[in-house]
Amino acid sequence: MNISIWHPDQPYNDLPAIPRGDVLETRAVLRACVEARAALAELKQAAELIPNQSMLINTLPVLEAQASSAVENIVTTMDRLFVNLHAESGADPATKEALRYRRSLMDGFRALDDVPLCTITAEIVCSTIKGADMRVRTVPGTKLANAATGQTIYTPPMGEDILRRHLSAWERFMHDEREIDPLIRMAAGHYQFEAIHPFTDGNGRTGRVLNSLFLIQEGLLTMPILYLSRHIITNRNEYYDRLIAVTRDEAWEPWLLYMLEAVRKTSLWTLGRIQAIRALSDATVRRVRDVLPKIYSRELVDIIFEQPYCRIENLVRAGIAKRQTASRYLQLLAELGVLEARKVGREMLYVHPALLGVLMARD
Repeated sequence: MNISIWHPDQPYNDLPAIPRGDVLETRAVLRACVEARAALAELKQAAELIPNQSMLINTLPVLEAQASSAVENIVTTMDRLFVNLHAESGADPATKEALRYRRSLMDGFRALDDVPLCTITAEIVCSTIKGADMRVRTVPGTKLANAATGQTIYTPPMGEDILRRHLSAWERFMHDEREIDPLIRMAAGHYQFEAIHPFTDGNGRTGRVLNSLFLIQEGLLTMPILYLSRHIITNRNEYYDRLIAVTRDEAWEPWLLYMLEAVRKTSLWTLGRIQAIRALSDATVRRVRDVLPKIYSRELVDIIFEQPYCRIENLVRAGIAKRQTASRYLQLLAELGVLEARKVGREMLYVHPALLGVLMARD
């Protein structure tokens, strides 16, 4: 066990490499992996079959951004995030930081076509999250402390050369250990990245973005819609307890089981959101087509499902109508009860309360 060489208040420069597959893939882990893979496959299929993919890509990453930020005690609301999604300059600092998380997830997703997951990806993601140029740290003094007592609970490796050596080994594991199931690689790799702790700040959020990107890279998802941080924020103490137990006791199995259960549960929850969004969209199509046939188009209904707050400019940019006509369309939808008009500053926003209800459901 590592207990003889690991001390919380000393840099863990001799952080061990991730174990072999026969250590990680216990019977319990493999059984949990099968269940998580099945749930994730169902989610992937549902996402691919939904007609308007923008309904998912513009909404679900916002949920992930809020929860992942909340894990680090950066607290904002869904309402603030969606209101400021395309008007970030007026947002409060916590909302801006959560929105940068969402942007890092989307930028990383688009970059996968050109750059495989690696240390450079992590630097780009962390830089976007923090709104500053973040590179592998070169300064000493990074420690993780108990928020209540101030006691040091972990001191990550120190020294750029040592950090980059550990990161190179992390990269090789993520890419080369193909005989290990990718979900197990994701979970083990997430621990290792957090233990390396390569940046002065933003490591947890960067690691959780990398989880989503890795699942896409491995073909288990086609877009970053797995709301994995939902499970982590709900079970935050267990998340940190399992992480430190790997360091302290080499307790890999409980950590892997925790992460696989997170994948399974959030896959099923996200699948439920997709099904509910699709059912609500179909019902809205029928209602608008029947009651407002003169303004109905599938494109109009789709645009009000791309995010819960719609602006006149959204319709104009989509080519649905010019500004005056777009304003009339949204007002008619508000009179029908599909949307609610809300004045925010000088701007009129049209809230989609039923869509917000689906996205914020706790079940």
